[in-house]
Amino acid sequence: MGAKAVTALTDSRLAANQVNGSFEVRDQRMGKYVKMVKQLVGSFGQFTIKQISRSENKRANALSKLASTCFDHLSNKVLVEVLRERSIDEQQVNALSRAGPTWMTSFWEYLQKGVLPDDHGEARKIRIKAPSYAMVNGELYKKEFTTPWLNCVDQAKGREMLQEAHSGQVGAHVGAQALTGKVLQMGVYWPTIQQDAIEMTRKCGECQSYAPVQAKPRCHCITYPDPWPFYQWGIDIVGPFPEAPGKLKYMVVAVDYFTKWIEAEPLACI
Repeated sequence: MGAKAVTALTDSRLAANQVNGSFEVRDQRMGKYVKMVKQLVGSFGQFTIKQISRSENKRANALSKLASTCFDHLSNKVLVEVLRERSIDEQQVNALSRAGPTWMTSFWEYLQKGVLPDDHGEARKIRIKAPSYAMVNGELYKKEFTTPWLNCVDQAKGREMLQEAHSGQVGAHVGAQALTGKVLQMGVYWPTIQQDAIEMTRKCGECQSYAPVQAKPRCHCITYPDPWPFYQWGIDIVGPFPEAPGKLKYMVVAVDYFTKWIEAEPLACI
């Protein structure tokens, strides 16, 4: 719009003072907004932000309430723009790195080129397990007789799928056996899927916090041999304590085994 001098009015004392630098920014999300505002301020010749009372900000409050209403009744003169994403959201770009050999590499080389590992034991395992796998369009699949073939993935990608199925947007925090079946139904496979599912469910904090409370006692139950109250007592002397009036610094304590009744008497000496 070509504006060089801008004055912003807000009824939020927190927002105004954080931009001016009078208040300390402690919230991480609020800090991103303040950082973006300061970057935009540099494009103006003059910028000030002031706090006003809510009574003086009626027009802005009326516009803000449009976000929770339907826009069908508004005329064409009212321009409404819906922001699908927050202005502070940043796109994360992951650096591409060449993946190293995985558990599928030996099967790829054997099924495509007939190459076996130098280790005799590993070569024997590959020859025995190879008939259970097949190459389709350059991808490795695990053969199944009663279900569709499973697409083989590496362990890192498989753990990501386990995490999403366990605690993602559609996750239900199910047990390891149900989690394994849920991922297999998605059509993927890797050899350590069961062990990875058990390890993930054990490390899940929410699963441990809301797990059923064990009613089993921590130790064996001890039966009391006392048939009636005050039949058997336990007596002991404790101390020395800091000296009290009368040079009392010991105590003899008696406890009834059945009712847990306590009797205590201070002593000057043992």
